[in-house]
Amino acid sequence: MKHIIILLACILSFGSMRAQLLNKEVFSLLNLDYPGLEQVKKAYHEDRFEEASQELLNYYRQRTGIVNPFLDLKNITISPTQQKWAEDALQHTFFVHNGYQPSYNYGKDINWQYWPIRDNELRWQLHRHKWFTPMGKVYWLTKDEKYAKEWAYQFMDWIKKNPLQQIDPILYEVYDVDAVKGLAENVRFAWRPLEASGRLQDQINQFTLFLNSQAFTPAFLTDFLVNYARHAHHTIANYSQQGNHLLFEAQYVLCAGIFFPEFIEAPNWRRSGIDILNREIKKQVYADGGQYELDLGYHGGCIGIFSEAFNMAKQNGYGDEFPDSFISTIKKMIQFAMNTYFPDYTFPCFSDARRAEPFSLVRNFQRWSKLFPEDEQLHYFATRGNEGKQPSQLCHASANSGFFTFRNGWKQDATVMILKAGPKGEWHCQPDNGTFELWFNGKNLFPDSGSFIYGGDEEVWKQRNWFRQTAVHNTLTLNNQNLETTQSITKLWKALPNAQVLVTENPSYKELTHRRSVFFVNNSYFVIVDEAIGNAIGNINLHYQLCDGKVDLDKSKGQLVTCYSGNSNVLLRCFGPDKMQMVEEEGWYSIAYRQRTQRPAVSFNVEKTTGETVRYVTVIYPQKQVKKSMKISAAIKNATNNKLEVEVNVNGQKQVLGYEF
Repeated sequence: MKHIIILLACILSFGSMRAQLLNKEVFSLLNLDYPGLEQVKKAYHEDRFEEASQELLNYYRQRTGIVNPFLDLKNITISPTQQKWAEDALQHTFFVHNGYQPSYNYGKDINWQYWPIRDNELRWQLHRHKWFTPMGKVYWLTKDEKYAKEWAYQFMDWIKKNPLQQIDPILYEVYDVDAVKGLAENVRFAWRPLEASGRLQDQINQFTLFLNSQAFTPAFLTDFLVNYARHAHHTIANYSQQGNHLLFEAQYVLCAGIFFPEFIEAPNWRRSGIDILNREIKKQVYADGGQYELDLGYHGGCIGIFSEAFNMAKQNGYGDEFPDSFISTIKKMIQFAMNTYFPDYTFPCFSDARRAEPFSLVRNFQRWSKLFPEDEQLHYFATRGNEGKQPSQLCHASANSGFFTFRNGWKQDATVMILKAGPKGEWHCQPDNGTFELWFNGKNLFPDSGSFIYGGDEEVWKQRNWFRQTAVHNTLTLNNQNLETTQSITKLWKALPNAQVLVTENPSYKELTHRRSVFFVNNSYFVIVDEAIGNAIGNINLHYQLCDGKVDLDKSKGQLVTCYSGNSNVLLRCFGPDKMQMVEEEGWYSIAYRQRTQRPAVSFNVEKTTGETVRYVTVIYPQKQVKKSMKISAAIKNATNNKLEVEVNVNGQKQVLGYEF
């Protein structure tokens, strides 16, 4: 009985002792012939494992020659927000997601499976350990060992409670919370390749910040490195099939191979990441520089992936493993970004994009400008227009990816419309072809609906699907249904004497094509002609969604006038068939996760009973202060399959707009 009690005591204490036990597996993972590991190799081959692990720690504490461009140890700073994450983490209150504040407490005995709201992102992002690096920064700045001790404890606790067991890789991307049960459920959250690879990247910084702490013992180092190799092998064996996830994973594996060249497999990690990035940049980036998910937030993220991977390789002597075409594509992507940003460095919330704080993304341009210091336009954006050269062009078409910008200036008082009408996008893309956002004099007057939330249980999906639906975008629907096909074709992009014109077509529904013609008249206002072409019958709905604030409606005229404070307002008037009805709709937009704002929304509805084309003409006239007495009229004079002529009169000023293919 005594022996049994002792055995049980040993088993129960194993978890708390684990951080103190040497993990000999590490020596089979390292290339002991790597320069600098001579003493490690000697001690290991003489079975002096404790000494070998101490020599390994000494080696890393004295190692030079590896550049980590993600961390400047001479200029470590921490924001008050991240300082709070670090302090809260000492009590196991972990910052996981901006959409869920205040943060949740995960218990004295950490429950890594705690799921207070069944949103998949809340569970996935817990395993990104966003508070670990802030803890490292506080330790670096204060040398207070409590942060290092707690980090090491949480690090080992996570390893113990989240064992890696193989499941079908397809399950990692399942968004249905009821589709996976038991151990597989936890594995798919804790070990999804995106999260696993992200930990690879973040642990480079954590390793650097905590390396000289008392908590970073030789035994802890062996566990750290074994765990690190496990992450790299798992990520490579379970790469995502496509999209930004695959790019992130490849970047992080590449960085792992460069930062830890002592691993036997490190050269293979580096090559794996580089090969994927070289392949995917050709596959995921259109000729115009747009990334194929058609989400401007992820577009910027992908620029970051490609440029940071190249920078890591270049600074460590592997830059020539990327061809010149890789670098030129990054430049195209940056040019694309320049043309799809508003003057405050925000961009439309098309698809799953979320709006950054005004001017916060200038940091992106500053990083990119360091990579391409000879680019004067990039320098212009990096300095917020104080230096460098302003782009010479105003209006811009990225026809391959389907983003079109009408612009009359680059400063705050500019008028800028950005319209999305491109090919079928990937998962993050929404069925919204033809939609747009319109900036005028410092204000976004027609913000996109956004995404609000990602996937989870039935209630979470219901919330997500509301914001994704076509009917809450600035475009045309049949019976308020989602588009069946998103594959827009650019028919025309041309500068006319009195307007810039865009014509796109989307085969939206069976037997119904939506043709949208946009005229930016005299760099001042917009005339939009929408045509519902085909034999389909039903209710044709032309939707417009504004920003929040007071709006006066005149349904008899098909007109709305905003009454916003400040000097950014708009008049919108729609002309259509005689029986057109103007209807108020439910309106919301979301620029941040789980945050939404109510706003006015209208649709102009026409019952289509025959194969005849239904046509609308909408005049959108932005002004500082709109006079309700403005006299506006518009009528189509001629319309065929390849020709359009429309006459617009604004306060007696007549414009004839048209084109012919």
